[in-house]
Amino acid sequence: MSFTYRGLHATLDRHIVTGEEVDRQMERLRQQNPRIAVITDRPTENGDEVVLDYAGFCDGVQFPGGTAENQTLVLGSGMFIPGFEEQLLDKVCEEEVTVHVTFPEQYHSADLAGKAAEFKCKIHQIRVKTQYELDDTFAKEVGGCETFAEMREKLTQSLQSYTDERGEMDLQDRLLRQAADTLDFTPTDAQIEQELDEQMQNLSAQLAHQGLNLQMYCQFMNTTEDKLREEARPNAVQNVKIQAAIEQVISIENLEASKEEIGEAVALICRQNDMTLEQLKPYYDAQFEAAVVRSVLTSKVMKLIRDAAEITVTE
Repeated sequence: MSFTYRGLHATLDRHIVTGEEVDRQMERLRQQNPRIAVITDRPTENGDEVVLDYAGFCDGVQFPGGTAENQTLVLGSGMFIPGFEEQLLDKVCEEEVTVHVTFPEQYHSADLAGKAAEFKCKIHQIRVKTQYELDDTFAKEVGGCETFAEMREKLTQSLQSYTDERGEMDLQDRLLRQAADTLDFTPTDAQIEQELDEQMQNLSAQLAHQGLNLQMYCQFMNTTEDKLREEARPNAVQNVKIQAAIEQVISIENLEASKEEIGEAVALICRQNDMTLEQLKPYYDAQFEAAVVRSVLTSKVMKLIRDAAEITVTE
């Protein structure tokens, strides 16, 4: 079987992060992290953020879902029912306020729709959000650095590391595809159809996270499931060839996934999904472990091909 996976040639175009890119990321951080100042010397005003407790009553009876503690509310945001936020204006911390409102006729809870209610509230904190200056204070409170210069340097290094990592991933993917193209292998119809099935299942899972299904997606995109499968066919053929190339390298090089490597991969999955090993256990079956092993071996194949390649680096 004709197959070349060592001595491949490729170019790595290394992008050097510019000052302008660092500036844009710094501005994004500033927008995402407003400075919160606690107000103690005046009553509430429109636009203030208050932290409060409240309990709702109808006809003197406390109703379900109308109670909260340490709830955050921006006065004037219109997040609560009409009339609620206005009655919290000109109030001070620890002041107890009784808010009188009437639920809208079209309220989502039929038991409360159109009814008069009162909320017993207590404001614990008044806060104002302002924008940081790009200075040492911003560096300390947002960046965890002593100076703005230190924060900028760390951000530059972080962006460069991320950019280099993405460039390396792209390089390894191109090399793997290049190797697969040399493989004397023709996928069977059954292999292609199985890959197409998996791609459609993955698409369905992605859509489900957005509250959609495949039928809704097809209507929105003015297409059909059959057309989607046909459009995905070239990519499916390529994926089957890539998998065949990976398996060929594994066989030739006698690659294996050690227990330590599998453990490291599982730990990474936990970190990426903010889970503990204990929380992952219910999902860890033979199929899951097989997927982890396949991932470990694929990474080893890609590294082997990359290490054996001749790479020209440009900046």
